[in-house]
Amino acid sequence: MSLLTVRHLRKVFPNAVPLQDINAEVSKGDVISIIGPSGTGKSTFLRCINRLETPTSGEIEFEGTNLLDPKTDISAVRQKMGMVFQSFNLFSNLMIVENIMQAPMDLLGRSKQEAYDEAIRLLSTVGLADKALNFPDELSGGQKQRVAIARALAMHPDLLLFDEPTSALDPTMVGEVLGVMKNLASEGLTMMVVTHEMKFAHDVSNRVFYMDQGLIYEEGTPEQVFEHPQKDRTRRFIRRLKVFEREITSRTFDFIGLNTELEEFGRKQLIPQRKILKLQQIFEEICVTEILARIREPFTMRFTAEYADQEDTCSVTITFDGPQYNPLSEGDEIARKIALANTRRAEYQYREQNEVQIQI
Repeated sequence: MSLLTVRHLRKVFPNAVPLQDINAEVSKGDVISIIGPSGTGKSTFLRCINRLETPTSGEIEFEGTNLLDPKTDISAVRQKMGMVFQSFNLFSNLMIVENIMQAPMDLLGRSKQEAYDEAIRLLSTVGLADKALNFPDELSGGQKQRVAIARALAMHPDLLLFDEPTSALDPTMVGEVLGVMKNLASEGLTMMVVTHEMKFAHDVSNRVFYMDQGLIYEEGTPEQVFEHPQKDRTRRFIRRLKVFEREITSRTFDFIGLNTELEEFGRKQLIPQRKILKLQQIFEEICVTEILARIREPFTMRFTAEYADQEDTCSVTITFDGPQYNPLSEGDEIARKIALANTRRAEYQYREQNEVQIQI
């Protein structure tokens, strides 16, 4: 018997229809990552499941209860269906331990001592027992999100929904939250996770939903969806995830913006920080210091970075217009040494265009 069944779910807003026809079955122990382009209804899907949004039509059954029946006590259902938001939603006027204690006391009838003991145990589980008497504004974003997870677990949910739990965090804090989620998955907790963290989706989930066009456009195991997608839109989306590609046609391009996008690409792929820094060094020293200083306008330079997580390798390809110029042996020697330090291989060739390939 399914824990959760969704049939022909549709949600219409005045100016958009994020959910056209959603159908899904969730079994106990599933860890489902929900991926897809922005604006394809992923968060709306979760919010309909726990009735923060009211579906326009369709059916949602959770543990045999019809969630769209007007007679259903949604508050009672939510006691078994936790949700973790990207914005934490902690009560700023309560200590961390009180944030976790409140719902079990109010909704489950736990005594203050029982709720306190359970809160301390859960804080230990997420590595924050020493922060029990702190207030939320004294914690980092990653710590706040771990507290939010502990608070959801205090209700002993049968299903835990995560709505982009790492999207509001600095890159340095993402790993600590994903680590807690991996532990929960290994313990058999049923989870549905809207995420842009593709390595998490690949390594931790047993099922992946790719959402597009208001549908669960393709679903399967992580290997099926990421390595062998069957549909065109899925293939294009997965290709974009694995490859960072930018075209530069002017010396006045937004260097800071592109560098930030490169950092974001590395974070979403969970590329080790040292490799992200190396990608940024190669871009700055080879593309900006070397090539842009010598290339003639008009020009086109393309920077492509690809990460192979199985081999833990990054490859960079740089192509640019103009006469033959090898930035690996000519130009600024210091820039070259900085860019190529701790790389595995670097090659240059000229075939109608200049091409540089570097493997990290």
